[in-house]
Amino acid sequence: MKKIGIDARFYGPTGKGLGRYAQKLVEYLEMVDGGNKERQYVVFLRKDNFDLYQPKHENFTKVLADFSWYSFAEQLGFPLFLYAQKLDLVHFCHFNVPLLYCKQFVVTIHDLILFHHPTVRNTTLNKYFYFLKLFAYRLAIRRAAKKARKIIAVSEFTRSDIVANLGVTKEQVEMTYEGCEYQCFLNSKCDDDVLTKYGIMKPYLLYVGNAYPHKNLERLVAVFSRLRNKNDKLQLVLVGGKDFFYENLEKFVFDGGYEGIIFPGYVPDRELDVLYKRAELYVFPSLYEGFGLPPLEALAKSTMVVSSCRTSMPEILQDAVSYFDPEDLDSMEKSILFALENKPPKKELPKKAIKVLAKFSWRKMAEETLDIYKKVLR
Repeated sequence: MKKIGIDARFYGPTGKGLGRYAQKLVEYLEMVDGGNKERQYVVFLRKDNFDLYQPKHENFTKVLADFSWYSFAEQLGFPLFLYAQKLDLVHFCHFNVPLLYCKQFVVTIHDLILFHHPTVRNTTLNKYFYFLKLFAYRLAIRRAAKKARKIIAVSEFTRSDIVANLGVTKEQVEMTYEGCEYQCFLNSKCDDDVLTKYGIMKPYLLYVGNAYPHKNLERLVAVFSRLRNKNDKLQLVLVGGKDFFYENLEKFVFDGGYEGIIFPGYVPDRELDVLYKRAELYVFPSLYEGFGLPPLEALAKSTMVVSSCRTSMPEILQDAVSYFDPEDLDSMEKSILFALENKPPKKELPKKAIKVLAKFSWRKMAEETLDIYKKVLR
C-alpha cells in the first residue's frame, strides 16, 4: 500500500482561497478514492481546523501538524515530522515546501503574485524585513519547483507563468482547474433578513475576496464614487475577513469620504449565497489572478459579472462576462454602467454561463490530481 500525505494546514475558511482548495481536494479525493486498499491518505491539519474534517473511510486519516505557515517551525520541525510518517509521497497544497524536506513530493503553485506585484503594501513588516521575506519566498518557490516530481498549476495561464519564471519545462507542470459548485442554501423568505443583518440595501455591487493591493480595490472604490454620483441609492459591498489589508482599505474609504460602501467582514457560505444572488452585479477588478474563483461563484448564482481582462480571467470566464482594463477608471466605469443598463432578468443561468461552469468541477480536479499521484508512484 502506498502512503500519501496531504499538507492541508490551510484547510477551511481561515485559509481563504488556499483553504477552499485544500478542503475540496481532501473531500473529493475521499469521494473518488475512499476505501481503496492500494492507497492510504494522511491529512495534516492544524489545531484551528482539525475538527473541521472528519474522515469517512479507513484509508483516510487525519494527523495534527500544528506548524505555523512560513515559520522556522515549518522549516525545521515539519520535515522531521513528515519523515517520521514514512510517506511515499507528499502533496503540498501551497508552495511553502520546507527546504529540508528531500523525499518525493508534488506541489500546487496557485500563482506568482510576488514575482509580478512585489510591494511593501503587501505586508505588515517594515520594508527591510519585507524584502528579506520576498527573497525567502522566491528561494522557497524556486526550490519547490526544482525538486518537485510534479508541479500542479490551476490554469494554463499559471502553467505558462511557472515555466517562464521558475526554470522548469512545460512537461513538469500539470494543469488541473479548480471547481465551482452551485448550492442554493436559503429560500427567498430569508434573503431580506441576511441583507438587513449586514446593513445592505438593494441595489448593490458585490466583490468577494481579500483586499491585497493587487486586488485593485482602491480603483474600484474610486469608480464606485462616480457611479454613486449618478445613483445615490447604489451600494458597494466588499466581503472579506477582517485583517490588516481590509483595515487599510476601510481607512482609505473613511479618509476619502466615500459613502455607500459596506464591509460585512467574513460571511458564512449560507449567507454569502444570498449576497451573490441579490447583487445587481459582481465586479472583479484584480490585476493578477492564478485562477479566480469568486466570479465563477457569482455566475453560478445567475449574477452578471464584469471582470478585469488581465492574466487568467479571460481563460476562466471566457465569453460569459464583460471585461475592462483594471488600470483604466473610465473603462471600468463604462463596463459597469453598460452591464447595469443591460441586465437581463434573473430567471435561469445564461447559456454562456452554463458552458463556462461545466468546465469546472471539484470532483474532476480530484480525479486529475489522483492521476498525478499515480504517475509519480509508478
